[in-house]
Amino acid sequence: MTPQLRHNAGFLLIRRYAVHNSRQSWFAHPHSLPRPLRAWLIDRGSLTQRLKSRCTAFQVVPLITGLARPNPDEFALLGIAMSTRAYVREVLLLCNGIPVVSAHSVLPYPSLRGGWNSISRLGSRPLGEALFSDRRIKRQPLTFQHLHGDHPLFRSIARQRPLSERSLWARRSVFSLNRHPLLVTEVFLPAIDAL
Repeated sequence: MTPQLRHNAGFLLIRRYAVHNSRQSWFAHPHSLPRPLRAWLIDRGSLTQRLKSRCTAFQVVPLITGLARPNPDEFALLGIAMSTRAYVREVLLLCNGIPVVSAHSVLPYPSLRGGWNSISRLGSRPLGEALFSDRRIKRQPLTFQHLHGDHPLFRSIARQRPLSERSLWARRSVFSLNRHPLLVTEVFLPAIDAL
């Protein structure tokens, strides 16, 4: 199979995954979002800044960092073939010691050079501060999803911490710098309600 056919086959598999698994489809319109979370989900500003304004102690706890395969519903969004590895970073955002958001970012490996090269060195510093302080970075519209236990992000969170919930709300968007994409997904944990 030629590289182009492999790429097309991967793209078709991604489309089939998105179309046939309606619980996994991301949607652009916030009309069905739950009222308590709606303001958190649709806010286009820095989530980091919003969280910091609502708690006395804000902390970023890295869970996963390094080269990995993106989740099946991320390849097409980033415009990369399914065989492509990417730099993946998963962190917990804590307010007053309590996890309130699980953040997952995916940067295609070729994008690690150039403007995004500092992403792999963030450590426990928030990604949001870097994204919203550089005017060259453009953000595409937000999309939303109600994640269930069959979604890779839900399963990843459940491996890190016990969950009594059967679903979690998430939002994601692509940031671009010099036409290089960075996908950021934020999954809102139950403790966000207290903020």
